[in-house]
Amino acid sequence: MSWAIVVSNRARKSLKRVPTADHARIMAALNAMQTDPLSGDVAKLTGQDAFRRRVGSYRIMFRIDFKSVAVGIIDIQRRTTTTYR
Repeated sequence: MSWAIVVSNRARKSLKRVPTADHARIMAALNAMQTDPLSGDVAKLTGQDAFRRRVGSYRIMFRIDFKSVAVGIIDIQRRTTTTYR
């Protein structure tokens, strides 16, 4: 089954600022999420209806809509002490 990946404007802007090497790794992770969005290093965020996937020092925050078989990419952030606040 192929999942639709919907990237928010905020995530697009964040992705533009990512260095080239990390950009390729993040794009590979997004492509892998089309087949299985819960594969890889994925964890549910506490207190939220969202998940995060680790890609090196970056985090992909996303929501899953099982009814429409879609993954909504909320944001892509570099992991710091304030990433999840």
